[in-house]
Amino acid sequence: MLNLTGYTIIALASLAAGAVNALAGGGTLITFPTLTALGVPPVAANMTNTVALCPGYLGGSLAQRQDLRGQEQRLWLYIPASIIGGLAGAVLLQVTPGRLFRALVPYLVLTATLLLAFQEGIRGWLTRRSKGDQSPAASPWRGVAPVVLSTVYGGYFGAGLGVVVLAVLGLTDDDSLTRLNAVKQVISLSANVAAAVFFLFSPHLVWPAALVMFAGALLGGTLGGKLAGRVKPGWLRRIVVAVGVVVAVIYFFH
Repeated sequence: MLNLTGYTIIALASLAAGAVNALAGGGTLITFPTLTALGVPPVAANMTNTVALCPGYLGGSLAQRQDLRGQEQRLWLYIPASIIGGLAGAVLLQVTPGRLFRALVPYLVLTATLLLAFQEGIRGWLTRRSKGDQSPAASPWRGVAPVVLSTVYGGYFGAGLGVVVLAVLGLTDDDSLTRLNAVKQVISLSANVAAAVFFLFSPHLVWPAALVMFAGALLGGTLGGKLAGRVKPGWLRRIVVAVGVVVAVIYFFH
């Protein structure tokens, strides 16, 4: 059971995660290891993390709502696809034996860390591709299956989901990076909300920790937004990547 010290540490970790998400991304690489280090089982920690940090995706979607204009056809296809994927990933997590998930954790953390490390490279590639591609607009139907597959990962673990979805959209849809990024926000929100709603009914969810994390992440996100002009996201991202690598190594040996 968590004590007052444990909840204080969780609050500080979620505060940092909210700020990091607002500035560079990768906040899950702070909160998830914190929960497991305090004795929360990995499956329960993952579910609690998803529920607590889910509202953060809403802010990203609202911030880019103007860029969603004219993309209604994509959204009508991708929102249901992402809900299906998020639910499938959540169900998969629910039925995964705790021992197996513990064995997968270092690989999941390392995957999320690598996605964060190569985030800017992926964005650069997508920018060059959108400028140089003069082909006719592709049918959004061809992106449905990849969106479902990517959001299954989101429902199962979630860290780095935005990078995965953006890369998928860059391969399947011909459009500007700004507009694709707006769609990515909605897809990530839909998948995480679907998974979070499913986890609400799970006995593994640690409600007190989730509430503390929600408040901390909300305050951290506000703080991160105010610091956006003073902190270089690149340096912060490198720090989070370094932390992720260390955490993955620790998980590999324990």
